[in-house]
Amino acid sequence: MWGNRVTQLLGTTYPIIQGGLAYLAYSELASAVSAAGGLGQITAMSLSSPRTLREEIRNVRLRTDQPFGVNFAIGQHGRSFEPMLDVAIDEFVPVITMTGGNPAPILNKLKDTKIKKVVLVASRRQAVKAEELGADAVMVVGQEGGGHLGRSDTGTFVLVPQVVDAVSIPVIASGGIGDGRGMMAALALGAEGIEMGTRFIVTKECVHAHPNYKRNIIAATEDDTIVIKRSLGTPGRALKNEWTNKILQIENKEPTYDALKEYISGEANKSYIYGGKEDKGFGWAGQVVGRIHEELTVSQLITKIINEANIIRNQWMF
Repeated sequence: MWGNRVTQLLGTTYPIIQGGLAYLAYSELASAVSAAGGLGQITAMSLSSPRTLREEIRNVRLRTDQPFGVNFAIGQHGRSFEPMLDVAIDEFVPVITMTGGNPAPILNKLKDTKIKKVVLVASRRQAVKAEELGADAVMVVGQEGGGHLGRSDTGTFVLVPQVVDAVSIPVIASGGIGDGRGMMAALALGAEGIEMGTRFIVTKECVHAHPNYKRNIIAATEDDTIVIKRSLGTPGRALKNEWTNKILQIENKEPTYDALKEYISGEANKSYIYGGKEDKGFGWAGQVVGRIHEELTVSQLITKIINEANIIRNQWMF
């Protein structure tokens, strides 16, 4: 019942994709999402070495025979992605997604492979360019999303149909989606699938996320996130805390990378999401925190989303 161009492209049962989730999207979570009918992903550039990525890919395959993806956060980790990409190609991963930078070098290298290519975009212009460069689909993130966003303030509800009208390849909606209602809204806007990041953090199989991080997401309202790093041209949405308040203070007084680097580093991110140290770091999260009220297994979450979506669809069938 849920087959469309996205499920055909990715080989999944449902058009649901787990976000790249820096420092969190590893084999335990990715395999659980794929086994439950969605597309799970490993975050390549958060790993220490190409060897570790190879191990993670093989660990997913030990846990499930379903398709999965490897996400490349381009330019966000200060090192070359090419050694990691070589591993992904060598391991014949089914899907590669690209976020946070110019996807052209990766798309060019994947041109003669059977790997499906999906690019995260935050504007209509970026989506059109991604299609021209050879992307098989685009994921469109609005300002509601967690983590790194586009530079404009356009929300998912406006951005998705704009992109759908501008490209011929499948569009996947991201930002502010965490349940069956969000999924059906995305489909009504013309998208053919959804990507969720924050919602998958609060699952049993997201084993690397500290309980404090999960509890704070559950306790948060839609007003409890803030966009940081605007002054650097790389805005991202995180949970509000004293650490993000300090970041904003620095951005107002001395908006330079040198002044901010200690506070926005990967180490500061990991101090919070791994160690639960709210006074030592920050955690990415989207406005959908206001819709997250419990921790579920991945299978329970996807089943709940599909059941909610089916109820809505049945209500509107004539």
